[in-house]
Amino acid sequence: MEMQQFHYDNKIVTKFLYATIIFGVVGMLVGLIVALLFLFPNMTNGVSWLSFGRLRPLHTNAVIFAFVGNAMFAGIYYSLQRLLKTRMASDLLSNINFWGWQLIIVAAAITLPMGLTTSKEYAELEWPIDIAIALVWVVFGVNMIWTILKRRQRHLYVAIWFYLATFVTVAVLHIFNSLELPVSAMKSYSVYAGVQDALVQWWYGHNAVAFFLTTPFLGLMYYFVPKAANRPVYSYRLSIVHFWSLIFLYIWAGPHHLLYTALPDWAQNLGVVFSVMLLMPSWGGMINGLLTLRGAWDKVRTDPVLKFMVVAITGYGMATFEGPTLSLKNVNAIAHYTDWIIAHVHVGALAWNGFMAFGIIYYLIPRLFKTKLFSTGLANLHFWLGTLGIIIYALPMYVAGFTQASMWKQFNPDGTLVYGNFLETVTEIMPMYWMRAIGGTLYLVGTFILVYNIILTVRRSGSKVEDELAEAPALTRVTKKRTSGEGWHTWLERRPVQLTLLATVTILIGGIVQIIPTIMVESNIPTISSVQPYTPLELEGRDIYIREGCNTCHSQMIRPFRSEVERYGEYSKAGEYVYDHPFLWGSKRTGPDLHRIGGKYNDSWHFNHMYDPQSTSSGSIMPRYQWLITDELNKSQTEKKMEVMATLGVPYSEEDIANAQESMLAQGTQIEENLKTDPDFLANYENDKANAGEGFVEMRNREIVALIAYLQRLGTDIKVETAQQ
Repeated sequence: MEMQQFHYDNKIVTKFLYATIIFGVVGMLVGLIVALLFLFPNMTNGVSWLSFGRLRPLHTNAVIFAFVGNAMFAGIYYSLQRLLKTRMASDLLSNINFWGWQLIIVAAAITLPMGLTTSKEYAELEWPIDIAIALVWVVFGVNMIWTILKRRQRHLYVAIWFYLATFVTVAVLHIFNSLELPVSAMKSYSVYAGVQDALVQWWYGHNAVAFFLTTPFLGLMYYFVPKAANRPVYSYRLSIVHFWSLIFLYIWAGPHHLLYTALPDWAQNLGVVFSVMLLMPSWGGMINGLLTLRGAWDKVRTDPVLKFMVVAITGYGMATFEGPTLSLKNVNAIAHYTDWIIAHVHVGALAWNGFMAFGIIYYLIPRLFKTKLFSTGLANLHFWLGTLGIIIYALPMYVAGFTQASMWKQFNPDGTLVYGNFLETVTEIMPMYWMRAIGGTLYLVGTFILVYNIILTVRRSGSKVEDELAEAPALTRVTKKRTSGEGWHTWLERRPVQLTLLATVTILIGGIVQIIPTIMVESNIPTISSVQPYTPLELEGRDIYIREGCNTCHSQMIRPFRSEVERYGEYSKAGEYVYDHPFLWGSKRTGPDLHRIGGKYNDSWHFNHMYDPQSTSSGSIMPRYQWLITDELNKSQTEKKMEVMATLGVPYSEEDIANAQESMLAQGTQIEENLKTDPDFLANYENDKANAGEGFVEMRNREIVALIAYLQRLGTDIKVETAQQ
């Protein structure tokens, strides 16, 4: 049989590995800064683009899409060529994939600190960047499928099944969740509103974790663990069951992020059922990975690559046991909105994704540079520092979560809340935040050790990465039909188009069943006649709320629990959110829920709270937002915003839009008058300015007034008695 010679493209793999290392350090460093802001809230005092609300989405995007994303591409580009016995179909597409992805990351690093955000978790980037993501992702997919079609290996190995499912599903998720109408070059509104937006977002949010952070890394596990251990995969049959059951079940589980909310009960219950079922395929994959190491455990003791991968797979198993557990309603009622969720997320991110990425880096760099790792001892030190960092990070967050849940729900014999002041719970868990920062520091130090080790490894090699010569026989044509004795899956493995189409249908079923009825059937979202659109000033204030990332710390969803109704007021109704593009329910309560905050405090209190939170709430860990007081409100796009909202179904009349400036001035002037006549305001900010010879500073056109207008509106559309917070 005639052999064909070709070269594997190692240069593209090296580029992605370098990007992985660089952005890993950046993402983790920003994460440490965010953790320190819980301890020193005014550490970046007065610098708007370094505030917590703007840095937090930068951290999550940097870790997910820059660090983990680049590691994913590096592993796929390396393994795909060797599994298919061919070079990538197009060097040009490979490089467009690389440079396009890095430009997207840079765009995120610029826009998110500027406050240019959609506010949707893991999908904060604005519409031009969303389009760029879709285009670059398609380039990646085309290159992968083209390479598969020109392969020299007939059957597609299990890793490739996961790569294909990743490409298809992420494309579907990203496109449908990012449907938005632009207002300007960097401002848009989601086409979905309220409950519908929440369902689509968490259909995306949960499955971004599933199909960006999990399925591609399972594919990498199926390639790199057997390679590093020099053992075959434990069970081919188990891998088949693992793959198909996982991609079918995962897509249904998104609603478990919205239990006890205004989402229809049927959708919540579907999310619970399929989340619990997810445990079986997830653990099937973990077992398949760990049992692959049978007979190689002596090597685990000495090989840092296998050490990282074993802990990564174990972390995957822990996270995928905890996920279904958290989806149970009685457990979710305790854990949701607490730091338990932060612990859960970071066990997955730090152990599963982080350690798998580190293992791949330590495996690939010596092979690409044809040398030995500079120091196995340093790699082992990195492993132990990272492992200790995960433990010191996660365990205190679990304790913090249990503490929060317990304190929020305790009642006195007379029916009042034991801890009526939300800040009492914050004060109680501050030691846990210190421990988290220490754990994160250890993990970051380990990453710096990796950087040092890799730099010296590359220097010691004394050579550049060269494309690798390989040879394989050409693939001969065979019948398209199943041959005698050929299993249906064996046949499917040599039919990549059919495999991809079947995977696409499999992942679409759950999304169609959940999302279409929620959008199309009006009875799922009962309307409330008293709910009216936001005034122009309130709309501008809401955009400031989004810009500053207030929803990362405050929820706007009161669940129907006695403790929450007593603390915050009447539980939230689906019809209250019909004009919310996007929804702002939040997923974490670092501060109290704000859905019934309107009218609870006077305008001066809100002003002082933004100017200096500690002056109104002793012990608060909220940073100052003093630029809201000094910055003029940009009203130039208000009419355009209202026009876009009207296109989306918000009942703004032509007269409302024409009178927007007049309306904003009138409402702003009224808030300014309220501030003028309030002695608390006069005793603080205004007096400071008067003593400086400035007299009363006009406030009606400042950003703070718009934000106050929005906060005073929240929860006032239905008449309820609100409890003290």
